[in-house]
Amino acid sequence: MTAVEELAGDAGPSGDTRMVKSAERTIAILELLAAAPQPLTTAEIFKQTGYPRSSLHWLLLTLLELNWIEQSADGAYRIGTHALLCGTAYLDRDPVMEHVAGILEKVRNATTFTTHYARLDRSDVIYLATRQAVDRRRLSSRVGRKLPAQTTALGKAILAELTDSEVQERLGPGPYPGLTPNTVKDFASLQHELAEFRRTGHSLEREQNTVGLCCVSVVVPYRIPGTDAISCSIPTELATEDVLKETVAALESAASELARTLRVAGIR
Repeated sequence: MTAVEELAGDAGPSGDTRMVKSAERTIAILELLAAAPQPLTTAEIFKQTGYPRSSLHWLLLTLLELNWIEQSADGAYRIGTHALLCGTAYLDRDPVMEHVAGILEKVRNATTFTTHYARLDRSDVIYLATRQAVDRRRLSSRVGRKLPAQTTALGKAILAELTDSEVQERLGPGPYPGLTPNTVKDFASLQHELAEFRRTGHSLEREQNTVGLCCVSVVVPYRIPGTDAISCSIPTELATEDVLKETVAALESAASELARTLRVAGIR
């Protein structure tokens, strides 16, 4: 394949960037394997990507040789150790993250609930840090988890920083995929929620991405519009009005403190 053929006909998500086809396919394979709950066979990867079998074969062999993916005993593929190295390098080098851990621990200790820090990534949020609830039996999320922004309090807190037209440009009109029966279904419903969150200054979702959990979140206001948010996950049976009010107060105090720290450090 020539360089011209490699680039031909490939536009980015916004339609204004021409992308190298093999690089785009390589990233897509890595993201597919990273998201898969179990190893995928070559046939399964082919079915989900539709890439030509010959190209797919050589891409998999290259990624395997370079330790970006691994092969299980039955020949299926899973994400490899070098993907972990790149992921942790992002966290190690992001100037914000060295200031986050202490804030999360402060909120977790004050509320006893699992506390998260996440960043908006196009139409999703990516969890960058988490501190487990004092009660280890409670559900939690892992670092690196990616969820549709409209299904999480974290994502909605950040989306509320944008105009409705900017939100719709990112997410589309819907219908949106449902993670639970309570997941917001379309832009009109989301628009109504975001208007309320802009009024109150915090976002709230009940069992929209995980049954049994309520989550409340506020933006960390060190950027305009905000890109990061902090949240607490609360078992629904504990999410009374008083508990939610106290949790929001703890989150708002922590977000303000972190934003001041970041601005003083010159981090934008």
